Amino acid sequence: MPRPPCCGLIIVGSTQPVPLKGISVDVQVKGFVSDVSATLKYKNEEEKAVEAIFVFPMDEDSAVYSFEATIEGKTIVADLQEKKQAHKTYRKAISQGQQAFLLEEDESSADVFSCNVGNLPPGQEAEVTLKYVRELPVEADGAVRFVLPAVLNPRYTPEEDPVSVTATRPQVPIGDIPYSLSLRAHFQSAHGIAKIVSNCDISPVEYTDPDKTTAKVSLADGHKFQRDVELLAYYNEPNKPSVTVEAAVVSSGAATEPKPSAAKKLWKMVRQKFTSKPYRILESLMNESVAMLNFYPNFPAAQEQSNCGEFIFVVDRSGSMECAMNAEPNAPQRIHSAKETLVLLLKSLPLGCYFNIFGFGSRFESFFTESKEYTQQSMEEAVKKVNEMKANLGGTEILAPLKKIYDTAGRPDHPRQLFLFTDGEVGNTKQVIDEVQKNAQNHRCFTFGIGEGASTSLIKGMAKAGSGICEFISGKDRMQTKVLRALKCSLQPTVKNVSLTWSLPPGMEAIVLSKVPTAIFQGQRSIVYAQLKGKVETEAEGEVCLQYNFKDELLKNSIRFPLKVEKVERPTVHRLAAKTLISDLESGKDSESEEVKKRILETSLQSGVISSLTAFVAVNKDTKTVVEGPAVRRDIPAPSLMCGPSGRRSLHKMSNSATFVPYGRMSAPAPMYLKGDACFEIGETDILYDEDCYDAVSDLPEVLEPPEVLELPFVRLISLQNADGSWNLTPGFSSVLGISLQDISSKNPDQNVDSSVWATVLALIWLHASCLDQREEWELLEGKALSWIKAKAGSSLDRFVGAGNELLKSSVDPKVFGL
Repeated sequence: MPRPPCCGLIIVGSTQPVPLKGISVDVQVKGFVSDVSATLKYKNEEEKAVEAIFVFPMDEDSAVYSFEATIEGKTIVADLQEKKQAHKTYRKAISQGQQAFLLEEDESSADVFSCNVGNLPPGQEAEVTLKYVRELPVEADGAVRFVLPAVLNPRYTPEEDPVSVTATRPQVPIGDIPYSLSLRAHFQSAHGIAKIVSNCDISPVEYTDPDKTTAKVSLADGHKFQRDVELLAYYNEPNKPSVTVEAAVVSSGAATEPKPSAAKKLWKMVRQKFTSKPYRILESLMNESVAMLNFYPNFPAAQEQSNCGEFIFVVDRSGSMECAMNAEPNAPQRIHSAKETLVLLLKSLPLGCYFNIFGFGSRFESFFTESKEYTQQSMEEAVKKVNEMKANLGGTEILAPLKKIYDTAGRPDHPRQLFLFTDGEVGNTKQVIDEVQKNAQNHRCFTFGIGEGASTSLIKGMAKAGSGICEFISGKDRMQTKVLRALKCSLQPTVKNVSLTWSLPPGMEAIVLSKVPTAIFQGQRSIVYAQLKGKVETEAEGEVCLQYNFKDELLKNSIRFPLKVEKVERPTVHRLAAKTLISDLESGKDSESEEVKKRILETSLQSGVISSLTAFVAVNKDTKTVVEGPAVRRDIPAPSLMCGPSGRRSLHKMSNSATFVPYGRMSAPAPMYLKGDACFEIGETDILYDEDCYDAVSDLPEVLEPPEVLELPFVRLISLQNADGSWNLTPGFSSVLGISLQDISSKNPDQNVDSSVWATVLALIWLHASCLDQREEWELLEGKALSWIKAKAGSSLDRFVGAGNELLKSSVDPKVFGL
């Protein structure tokens, strides 16, 4: 059966040749950092010269430091220039018939890039190579996660903003990508590599040394770049604190890697405008050693669960949330997973806190006019409303509900915790992050990107601005596990007075380049970059200490490290430090000031790392073939997961050509059913549809209702839990356990105690015996249940546990109940 088309600009029955033929990627992973080289291979098979434009996603933390083109046997290294100048250079070359190449970050978001290959003559081939480095996140199970993103879904843009470039780039049905991807990845870890797994077909892991500290894998031949490629490397000691010191990459004022002349002149001009000490530091960014500090802070687990807090859950209910979580058959819809997650969250909240739930699309609505106290009644009311939620609110307007929340006064002595769930398809990313930043003192923000194609700029930027954490849910990840893990973090007491102290040899000084973390969570890595100035003595060592107040205790995390390091060919740590510095400046409150812009330019040009104000441009001035007349524009199509196999189909208004084009500002219209030749709208929408769509969809198969998603038994059990942590002995309860209500009642070892005690003990025994793999999802509500049991069961608890194990034919350790 043909796959349904995707949203955005969709090529339908087009015979236009696509000049991009293949992408080859080389990945070098050392510890927790990846260095990536991606080569795009083009060939013009048309009779006229073309300008090929490829818009693609990239993680917003990526530091792009190199761009070059190879054509007619000649390699042209691109200059990094101020963006307006780069555009001028590119346009001038194109107008003169020269071949030119441009690479830039999109104006709207740091995780969208475009690559222009201009004036490619008929029959000619060209290759462009871009290189970048980035930090790799560590998953809860210890896996180091590398992702090569492929999916860039069209992003909704508010009416007053320019249309996002993602809304007009061509999309093709999943599986119909006209170019292939080859990828080789090399991993290195000083502590050994246990295994490497992927969401794609890969070769068996090949260890390249006897102690298994290096390994390599590659994608299967002929891989179509139709989904994000994810590689998970499991190291033997993933959470060990460390310091990586990288030697200076320049000496005597001359760079070891020649700086393009145009960038060098511009950098010198910008540098002369700064005289104060903070800016003079940047003059030697590449001239001094730079340290990357990886901390894994530890502090005592809270013995009691606090009942303080105002928890506000903000849920995307735009049309795209009806799409599938992944491309697997019968995968649940994003909205279904979000609803199941909300129920788990509601069951896990502590009695006495306050909460509210917002749903947003083109408009927003909340469950309550103001946050309500968490009680049995309010919880039941909220669960009922959650089960009625649908993805029927149109577009993706996050800003409006955020402003409403921030304009509402918080609850005294109840710190506000904001949880945002979205597939991240917005075009006004910077405005949203700025709004979170303005209110950072009044709340913490936890964000969750749902499905492939979620904006890393939005999800990471909001969490960073709001001193929270972010998670991305893709592939077969369960949203519930990652969200409940974040809820545990939100319940941790706030860490205060975070600072760094150094112990260095005389004559050395440490200057912190990135922000010291303001929020620290148990088990979460904190990364800091620092410049080490001064002469390094042979065999010298340094020490750095991350210290903070937790409750009434001062805690310290210290690391000793060698200062003498060898020079490196690739200054990875310097580039990452420069990218962090640039990102901090771009997201700061004064980012629009001329002084900050100049500092961004200086850092970008001096380090060779691209920014929002710079772009790479290359011109083939020695071309053998000068192009006569304007080239034909060819936008490279790309995959979109706006509709997965189990999601409903979303379409845009048709133009008179054989393409779908976005109407107004929408990138995620309300879902539609297609039956035969008819198309009709389901739910609310801001979009107009006309009869032009009939011809385009008449040959498509009928789209049926999404398959029913079977609820996991432990989720059914949890849905029956009361707000205080207890369970009642009901027919629904006995159905989950698979034992008749009469048999359960007759085995109650103490008929004088409330039957809810017996039911609650059985529920916990059943969870431990049957669902231990999902414990992260029910650990918090287990804590509530245990507190309730201990207060109600008294001296009979051991008898209840023994009888429960006997009835359920299990052997759960009584220590679970504190016995």
